[in-house]
Amino acid sequence: MLTDSDLLQALKVTGIYTFVGVPLSLLAALGVALALNKGIKGLKYYRAVYYLPSLLGGSVAIVMLWRYIFGNQGIINAVLAVFGIDGPSWVADPQYALSVLISLHVWTFGSPMVIFLAGLRQIPIMYYEAASIDGASRWRQFVSITIPLLSPILFFNLVLALIGSLQTFTQGYILSGGTGGPSGSTLFYNLYLYIEGFQRFDMGYASALAWLLLMIVATFTAANFLMSRFWVFYDN
Repeated sequence: MLTDSDLLQALKVTGIYTFVGVPLSLLAALGVALALNKGIKGLKYYRAVYYLPSLLGGSVAIVMLWRYIFGNQGIINAVLAVFGIDGPSWVADPQYALSVLISLHVWTFGSPMVIFLAGLRQIPIMYYEAASIDGASRWRQFVSITIPLLSPILFFNLVLALIGSLQTFTQGYILSGGTGGPSGSTLFYNLYLYIEGFQRFDMGYASALAWLLLMIVATFTAANFLMSRFWVFYDN
């Protein structure tokens, strides 16, 4: 493993995907949850619409659709052409291929959004009323009331999103045709494990990679639990 350049590339791709995509996805989920928490009409409809991408985002059909949208003749380049911009083939360019998958990951923010919305509904309104009487701004209320009381939900979503991102496979497999291309830019860890085990038939090395992935996931999960004592607040 120490001399395997493909493994290092897989770790790099998975790391970028995780540490860029997870925060952006959680920010999008929290932002939409805050907007839906205002008591707008048709809340159930909007909640279902925003949740739907979470169910479909990991499917082969949606990844194929994303591949078409960001293709050389896709919708994105068609829109750019209106403004006289000659867009690249996003999925075939190593500079942009991973960004396409990160955008797909951010698009599937529905599941944490629903959990955030449920958490926001549990915060007593009297805290905000008292803060308003004391002259606290909306931002101060968000920082001093919403975030601390929502921190257990944020921690829960963070752990689940982190574990899920480290195990990404379908998106990279479909977009690259199972190769991790172009130039290894979508070579996720699980995809590399699959290539070693089921294309090169090196099951021993693939098993070792699986154990390494288990240790990586366990390490990050344990680190989150250890750090949670400094920023997660409970009623007690």
